[in-house]
Amino acid sequence: MASASKQTRQRSGARVRPAGRGWRLIDSELDGVLLGTVIALLVIGILMMFSASYPAAIEDGLSGTYYATRQLAFAGMGLALMFILSIVPYHFYEKLWVSGSAFGVAIIMLILVLIPGIGSKQGTFARRWIAIGGDGGLTFQPSELMKIAIVLFFATLIVRNEHRMKTFLYGIVPYMLMLGAVAGLMMLEPHVSGTLIIGVIALTLIFVGGARPTHFAVLIGIGVVGLSCVVLYMMKKRGLDYFAVRFQSYVDPFNPDLMLSDTWQTCQSLIAIGSGGMFGLGLGASRQKYQYLPEAQNDYVFAILCEEFGFVGAVTVILLFCLLIFRGFYIAAKAKDKFGMLVAVGFTMHIGLQALLNIAVVSKAIPPTGISLPFFSYGGTALMMQLAEMGVLLNISRHAKLN
Repeated sequence: MASASKQTRQRSGARVRPAGRGWRLIDSELDGVLLGTVIALLVIGILMMFSASYPAAIEDGLSGTYYATRQLAFAGMGLALMFILSIVPYHFYEKLWVSGSAFGVAIIMLILVLIPGIGSKQGTFARRWIAIGGDGGLTFQPSELMKIAIVLFFATLIVRNEHRMKTFLYGIVPYMLMLGAVAGLMMLEPHVSGTLIIGVIALTLIFVGGARPTHFAVLIGIGVVGLSCVVLYMMKKRGLDYFAVRFQSYVDPFNPDLMLSDTWQTCQSLIAIGSGGMFGLGLGASRQKYQYLPEAQNDYVFAILCEEFGFVGAVTVILLFCLLIFRGFYIAAKAKDKFGMLVAVGFTMHIGLQALLNIAVVSKAIPPTGISLPFFSYGGTALMMQLAEMGVLLNISRHAKLN
């Protein structure tokens, strides 16, 4: 009888507790494919950070390894956080006070970042960071926290209102109001790309969560109207000439009248990508990172990767992101319950969409906007939040029926 019970536990995929060794904290295996993919992307990202950042660090009067060392430290803390969250049962976040508190804190921080003296501009016109420790200290980007908080909070509310998601009052209105508040605060920074990413994640969760298609279409229509109003406001504030130049910059970036000003970054990015050829110039051999390509260690690190590792290296990284996205959605499809499915969809959508938009910007497939490449671009807040998401996703995989 005992032997049969042991065989049943083995067939179910759970670890068998060895006699005399106490209870195991981890009862099942996490998804090794996802873990390996995340580690591979992180290692390549750190390697590219060492290569792409030292000219900028020296230009800023710092040690050549300054940015890379800080990124490595954040990666270490992020991996520790990922490991912890891969163990903590993900249903802990389904508690309303947990997900609600996370959302509330993120809202408060989005408000604080708009206050001069608290919010930091970090050398740009956008006020997106909260400075900790004054000049030279750490900075925190509230929008990165919101990307996690909105997934957890929306997933919690959708599960609690599962049988009422087909109604407009419960399936659309609450999420529309919350998303509107978040989008409004982020556009005040302004942070267009972050607003777009959070908006797409939220809409995906509402749709997957069971909202009626006709109600969802109404929500999309409201979003289009709101976006149109924002565009009209910006056109009135900045003038038609600004948008005409932006359009011309996208269509013809190598225009001599624009190349030395509006389209410099786009041109240098395309030159870096083209210079890499099939196999690249070699690790550390990039030329464009020497003050030709601005933000080489941030939003445009993928261009440096293309220059140093060529078409083969670029395709390898893209395929790794595709594998991560596939595995994330696979875990969502096999999740034990709806909450796990929604969280897995939300976090996978975040990483996949952000990677897609960054690569599209760097290669001029879409107009330029400030958006980082997950696991690659410099930024401690973003890296730790992304690894935290992967920790929760790994925990969901522990309970999913993947085989």
